[in-house]
Amino acid sequence: MSWTHELEELERRKEYSLRMGGPEKIKRQHDAGKLDIRQRVERLVDGGSFVEVGGLAGSGEYDEHGRLTNVVPSNVIMGRATLDRRNVVVVGDDFTVRGGANDGAVGDKMIFAEQMAFDLRIPLVRLIDGTGGGGSVKNIEKMGHALLPKMKIWSYVARNLAQVPVVSLALGSVAGQGAARVAGSHYSLMVKDTSQLFIAGPPVVAKIGQHLSKNELGGSAIHTRNGVVDDEVDSEDEAFRAARRFLSYLPASVYEVAPRGEIPAAAADQEWLRTAIPKDTRKVYKIRPILDTLFDPGSVFEIGRHWGKGIVGGLARIDGWPVLFAASNPYHYGGGWDRHTAEKFIRLVDLAETFHLPVVNLVDIAGFQIGLEAEKDGVMRAGVRALTAVSQSTVPWFSLIMRRAFGVAAGGHQNSSRFNFRYAWPSAQWGSLPIEGGLEVAYRSEIEAAADPEAKRAEIEARVRSLTSPFRSAEAFVIEDIIDPAATRARLVEFANLAAPLRRPGQVATGYRP
Repeated sequence: MSWTHELEELERRKEYSLRMGGPEKIKRQHDAGKLDIRQRVERLVDGGSFVEVGGLAGSGEYDEHGRLTNVVPSNVIMGRATLDRRNVVVVGDDFTVRGGANDGAVGDKMIFAEQMAFDLRIPLVRLIDGTGGGGSVKNIEKMGHALLPKMKIWSYVARNLAQVPVVSLALGSVAGQGAARVAGSHYSLMVKDTSQLFIAGPPVVAKIGQHLSKNELGGSAIHTRNGVVDDEVDSEDEAFRAARRFLSYLPASVYEVAPRGEIPAAAADQEWLRTAIPKDTRKVYKIRPILDTLFDPGSVFEIGRHWGKGIVGGLARIDGWPVLFAASNPYHYGGGWDRHTAEKFIRLVDLAETFHLPVVNLVDIAGFQIGLEAEKDGVMRAGVRALTAVSQSTVPWFSLIMRRAFGVAAGGHQNSSRFNFRYAWPSAQWGSLPIEGGLEVAYRSEIEAAADPEAKRAEIEARVRSLTSPFRSAEAFVIEDIIDPAATRARLVEFANLAAPLRRPGQVATGYRP
């Protein structure tokens, strides 16, 4: 007796799975400018590497004799693959089957994918295009009762954030639990115009009198500016490239350390850094050319470009070694920190701590944002959380004071309870308050009593400024060293090579705060 009949049925069932929602719905997906889920997996991973898990899952249809006539496949596709020759788990929504809602068939597949990444200790990439929830209103009539939301998947999501790199790509309209899965990751992307993210979509929002299109309500122009999603790209292929690049800086899990990349043959010209900071403190400068000069050529990978603009942050390499960087951006509120900037800094520090990445912090901080709007926005609460994240950090830090370091915000430029590399450029200045604002408070009575208040103010400012030279601070060992800006990369290379053997695999106590 052979198993020919069963093997033939196996092939039939595989064929049903590959049909997804059928030709008409696949065409509708393509006509909307979107790839289908199997095309997405194929373009994301290394060719021929995808090993599908649970591909036979679905809702079978049988005739009166119990013979299989069709299978509506599960709208969750998952499996193992390699991505740039590194193992990953991939899980994606099939929008062609009931719009990606998990009542289509076997919603437990998503949980299984999270478990697989956790137990194999390899990164997880989510391709999200649907609600990813537990059912629709129509299901109430089908089942005869309503479900109490449980979010069974979230404990798996949370523990993965503390163990393996997680990337989420929003590739269509995602709502509810699907939206939460996008935000519940280490790195997230949206595709301009074709992807949106909502707590509830336009039909539901219309019930409260707001009639908005999908992009007006939850397009990438909204969520990559408020910090819900890290970045936006122009196409799905660009999203796949960004996912691969992000993962290239990280270890497979917290139980490893990130591998060293290619050591560059040469670095960018360093001499121009001597003129990078204007002498006039009222003039701004561009931070991104400085980053491109200090880090290995072509290695800067910025995260969250459009939100938390008080800092430019992301991943880079120094002499091949991956590091996380945060750099003040004087073009946004003069480098002052608003709430979004503090929240972005927390996420960056948590990413470094979780995956044992040394931190490079380039400092030009005027302090926390001030004024009525800042107070209403709760800047201090977010700022205190950022200071706490720094004080909990255990990875090696390199801090460079480029220009200003004022107030409580600047106090978090590194964890003062442990050794850190710290340097200043000759352009640096620091204190509790910038002189411009502090004079009015400290010398008010003397200025007001003078025959010429403006002249008195200028006299006091000149006197105080003569004492704020960083060289005066170096005499008192307030700063460990002042360096020629052109020598900064050499100091970074030393730091990266000394820090690399100090990295210790394992889970960290604080975990990751999405």
